[in-house]
Amino acid sequence: MLPLSDLVVTRRRLLHQLGFLGLLGSFPLKRLYGLAGEETPAREGETPGAVIRNRAPLAPNAFYFLPLGSIRPRGWLKNQLEIQASGLGGHLDETWADVGPTSGWLGGKGESWERGPYFMDGLVPLAWTLNDERLKKKAQPFIEWTLDHQAANGMIGPTSNDDWWPRYVMLKALTQYHEFTGDPRVIPVMDRYFRYQLGALRTRPLRDWGKFRWQDELLSVIWLYNRTGSAYLLELARMLRAQGYDWMAQYADFKYTQKITPDFIKLDEDHGLRDISLATHGVNNGQAVKTGPVWSIVSGSRVDSSAVLKMIAELDKYHGLPNGMFSCDEHLAGPDPSQGSELCTVVEYMFSLEHALAVTGDASLGDRLEKLAFNALPGTFSDDMWAHQYNQQPNQVECSLHHKPWTTDGPESGIFGLEPNFGCCTANFHQGWPKFANSLFMLSAAHGSGDQDGLAAVVYAPCEIQTRLRGTAVRLVEETGYPFKGTVRLTVDPAAPLAFPLQLRIPAWATGATLRVNGEPQRQPAAGTFARVERTWRPGDRVELVFPMDPRVSRWFNDSIAIERGPLVFSYGIGESWVKLADRGMTADWQVYPTTPWNYALSIDVGQPARSIMVSETEVGDNAFSARSAPVRLSVKARKVPSWRAEDGVAGPVPQSPASSDRPEESITLVPYAAAKLRISAFPLLAGTR
Repeated sequence: MLPLSDLVVTRRRLLHQLGFLGLLGSFPLKRLYGLAGEETPAREGETPGAVIRNRAPLAPNAFYFLPLGSIRPRGWLKNQLEIQASGLGGHLDETWADVGPTSGWLGGKGESWERGPYFMDGLVPLAWTLNDERLKKKAQPFIEWTLDHQAANGMIGPTSNDDWWPRYVMLKALTQYHEFTGDPRVIPVMDRYFRYQLGALRTRPLRDWGKFRWQDELLSVIWLYNRTGSAYLLELARMLRAQGYDWMAQYADFKYTQKITPDFIKLDEDHGLRDISLATHGVNNGQAVKTGPVWSIVSGSRVDSSAVLKMIAELDKYHGLPNGMFSCDEHLAGPDPSQGSELCTVVEYMFSLEHALAVTGDASLGDRLEKLAFNALPGTFSDDMWAHQYNQQPNQVECSLHHKPWTTDGPESGIFGLEPNFGCCTANFHQGWPKFANSLFMLSAAHGSGDQDGLAAVVYAPCEIQTRLRGTAVRLVEETGYPFKGTVRLTVDPAAPLAFPLQLRIPAWATGATLRVNGEPQRQPAAGTFARVERTWRPGDRVELVFPMDPRVSRWFNDSIAIERGPLVFSYGIGESWVKLADRGMTADWQVYPTTPWNYALSIDVGQPARSIMVSETEVGDNAFSARSAPVRLSVKARKVPSWRAEDGVAGPVPQSPASSDRPEESITLVPYAAAKLRISAFPLLAGTR
C-alpha cells in the first residue's frame, strides 16, 4: 500500500489529468486558478506567484495580501511561532479528544461542530509558514476527509449537524491550504458547496452564530469569485448580507454602552442564542469589526468601508481597555480594567483588523493590530504556550476559581489551562501568530495613471519576503527588534533594477520618526500615515526607519493612567505562585496567586513622562514575552494606596485619580504587559503629580 504522501501526489496527478480532459465539471483547469496559473504556490526557496486581486465588478482593495508562503518570519517572531508549535498548538490533537482521532471532521463520532475547523484555521498557516512537516501531517487528514467526503448535494462536513457556522471556518482553512499547496480539489469542492448553499438558504436561512458571523463566509465567497468569476457567487454574497445581522446599523446607533448583565440579555432563554445576547457577545463583535470593509468590496461604498473606524471608536469609548482590547467576558463589560477579554475575541479582532487594513489602507488599523499582537495575544498564555486563559484582565491580581468579575462566564475563566471555561479558545487561539506573520507586508495596488504596484510594510516584525512585482523577483529582509526597540532595517534585493513604491506605516505615536535610504536622510515622515519611498530599487538597497520610543501616558477608567512605549503597554509584574489544579494529559490547569503587593499609585509627570520614567534595554532573546528575558524594563516612582484592595481575587475599581497616599515612596519596575501574568496595567495617578 502506498504511503499517504504518495497517495496524495497520485490523487493530485490524476485530478490534473482529469482537468486537462475537461472532466472536472464546468471548470477548465485554467479557470480554476483564475489567472492562468498565477496562483501556483512556490516550493521551498522559490518565489511565490502573483497576487490575486479583486475581479470586476468588485471594488479594489488599497492593499492585497501577498500569496501565502511569501513571508517567512525571522528572529523573535519565528521563535514565537516555534514556541506555539512546540506547545499546545502543535500537540493539541495528542492530548484533547475534541480534535483527536474521533473528531467528526475526521469521520468519527466525536465533536463535530466548530473545534476541528478552528484547529485547522490556525494549524494550516502555522504548519506551512514554518514549513514544519510534522504539523503538516497533523493537518492533512482533516483536509483530506473534508475534501473527499463531500455529499452529493454539495454539503461538506459531518452529517450530524447542518449548521452553516462551522463550515465558514473550514472554508477559511481550505482557502489557506489551497494557497500554500495549490491542491486542485479545493476550488471544485468550494464551488459545489456554495452552489448548494445558495439554493438551501432560501428555505434554511442563516440563524444564531451563522447569522451574526456571515462576514467570515463572505471572505471565502470573495476569494472564490476572484479565482472563478462565477456570477452566482455575487448573488450568494448579497444573500448572506440580507440574511446576516446588520452590524453597521448596530454601531451607527450604538446602544450597548453599559456592562451587560445576564438579566439584560435574558441569558437563560433560548440557550443564550437570542439576538440581543449574540449582538453583545464579545467574539461576535470582534469578528464584526471587519464587516463594513469586507462588504464594501461588494457594495463599492466608502461609507461601508469606513464603518470599521466607527465600530472601533464605540467599543473603545464604552468598553475599551489599556491592552488594546474591549472587555468581553463573555459579553461587553464596560471599561473597568478588572474586567476581562476572551482569547477567541483577541485572535478574531486581529483577523478582522488584518482584512480591514487590506481593504482600506488605513494606518490606524495597523497601530491597533500591533497593540493586540504585542500585548493581548501573548499576555494570555503561559511562557511555553502549553496553557492559556479564557479571559485575561489588564488589572489581573489573581487567577483562581472565582465567579467575579465575569459578566456571564464561569469560575474557571481566569485560570491557565487546557480548556478553561469553554473549549472554543483551545481550538481557536492557533490562528493569532501565524496570520499576523502572513500580514506583515502587503501589495500596494496601483490605482491611478502612472501609478505602479509596490510593497507596503503594514506592521513590523523580523521577516523575509519573496515576491514578484511586474514579473521581477523581489526579496526583502526586515531586521528589527521591534516592538521592543525602535529601529527597523530593510534590505531590498530585486533580481534586476526595478522601480516601485515602498510604503512604510508610521504609527500615530511616532512623531519625529526618521527615514534613510542608503544612508541618505529622506523627508521626515508624518505620524499616522504611510511614508512613500518611490525609486528604482537595486540589489542591496538599504532602508532604515527609526521610531522614537519615549514612554507615553494614556488615560483610562476613573482617570487612571497606563504607561506605553512604542506599541507596548507596560505593567507592574506582581509576584506569582503557580499552584497546579489538575493534570490534563500533556498539560495541566493552574491557579496563580500573588506573592507581592500590587496596589500602587504612580508618581509621573504626565506632561513629560520621560522625565520620571527610566528605561533600560537588553538584547531581544529567545522568548521576548517572558518576564525572565523581557528586553525592556521601566523604572517609576510609586506609593501604595492601602484602600485599594482585592475582593474574591479581583482588584477593586481603580481609585479615582488623583489618589492620595501617606506611604513611603518606592521605585518599582514595569515590564511589557505580556511578560507579567499577574499585573497592574491601569494605575491611579498620585496626588501632587501632574
